[in-house]
Amino acid sequence: MTRAASVLTVALVGFLAGTLGYLAGGGFRLAAPVAPPGFAGTPPSFAAVVARVNPAVVHVDVIEDGRSGTALGGPGLGLPRRGEGSGFIVDPDGYILTNHHLVPGPARVRVRLTDRRELAARRVGSDPSTDLALLKVEARGLPAVTLGDSERLRVGDWVCAIGNPLEFDNTVTVGVVSSKGRKIFNQSFDSYIQTDAAINPGSSGGPLVNLRGEAIGISAAVSSEAQGIGFAIPSNVARSVLVQLREEGRVRRGYLGVELHELDPDLAAMMGLREARGALVVDVSPNGAAARAGLRRWDVITAVDGAPIDDGDDLVRTISALRPGTSVRLSLLRDGRTVSVSADLAERTVDSGSEPERVRPTAAPADGGDALGLVVGNLGAQSRAALAVPHDEVGVVIRSILGADPGTDVLEEGDLIVEVNRQSTRDVRAYSQVLGSLPAGGSAWLYVYRPDPPGSFLTRVQVEGRR
Repeated sequence: MTRAASVLTVALVGFLAGTLGYLAGGGFRLAAPVAPPGFAGTPPSFAAVVARVNPAVVHVDVIEDGRSGTALGGPGLGLPRRGEGSGFIVDPDGYILTNHHLVPGPARVRVRLTDRRELAARRVGSDPSTDLALLKVEARGLPAVTLGDSERLRVGDWVCAIGNPLEFDNTVTVGVVSSKGRKIFNQSFDSYIQTDAAINPGSSGGPLVNLRGEAIGISAAVSSEAQGIGFAIPSNVARSVLVQLREEGRVRRGYLGVELHELDPDLAAMMGLREARGALVVDVSPNGAAARAGLRRWDVITAVDGAPIDDGDDLVRTISALRPGTSVRLSLLRDGRTVSVSADLAERTVDSGSEPERVRPTAAPADGGDALGLVVGNLGAQSRAALAVPHDEVGVVIRSILGADPGTDVLEEGDLIVEVNRQSTRDVRAYSQVLGSLPAGGSAWLYVYRPDPPGSFLTRVQVEGRR
């Protein structure tokens, strides 16, 4: 092809493209893309922020004695377990924030600074509930990162993660806040920031930084089943934990001693409530703070010391932020009446944080089997003794679960149905009478006692046609 022909071809393509744009625009040329309000058209540069924050990010090297039984070679082989991760300096006097899972027990810990200095570190304290730990090195005048306000974060805000993934020190990744308040371990206590800034093994403990160079999160976990899904502990959670770790080496949290269930519009309507707001109590731990205060099943806690409570998670966070021994005033809705009681908080333990005072998710409807997809029977004295069912838990025992849809999947054979829609089902006859009064297609809220491990919960099952 001659040069003239080549130029003509290019010109023709350009002409056709322009004509198509003209036609597609209905007689007008296509307008240039318009950037969203407040968006300059290109992602912001974190270069200045990284230059300021990077010197405060450290490499954490942990060596545990193999005699502890956690060695890679298995118990008894005496091989040390080595772990690596990240951390960042939060105080120029040598205090370093990192993850609890990096330093869960006694170990030799060393940190490496960006200037290649290596310093021995000691664990000041750690908190398994939030996966945070505080280390200390003997040095002064170190560069430090300021903790920002994670409550001001918005979904879509730019953030960057700095850490040491796979031994690539001071790696920087950039993304946005994908979501807030994520729950991945403890359904009541977790409130993780989700981000698509890459967080890889070794990044744990590093800072998640905003455009102002503040740490608004601490990298903690990454999904092994997907890309672009990482999680960070909010800085506002870390701030309150740091104070106690520095002063006492551990975190002491208030504990009420109740099991909770989230209110939804269907459950609120069944209880005669005007709105689905508050924390619904489904069980009270014997001799606990709530029991001493006189709380009962079906109480709805709406405020603590006058501060409104939106849901069960809100209550757990509010109570946990208070010290054991604190006296609180609880506002309740009880059978349509407003009640106020005083409770002296006990202390939450690691074990009590994972079982009691948990918030059960609402179950979806199910079908199959009888009207609830279940086969039940009376609980005899011998079975009650064998299952160690308390005398105050009276109901029908589930013999078989025939429903296969969500709603019955949270139930197990041996569970005791104590109430259906707040009506006692102390035996098969009472159970059948209650089910017979429920309209097909409606919801049946089951209060269930599970003998092993002991606990109570609510679940919703859709009432199907009679069988």
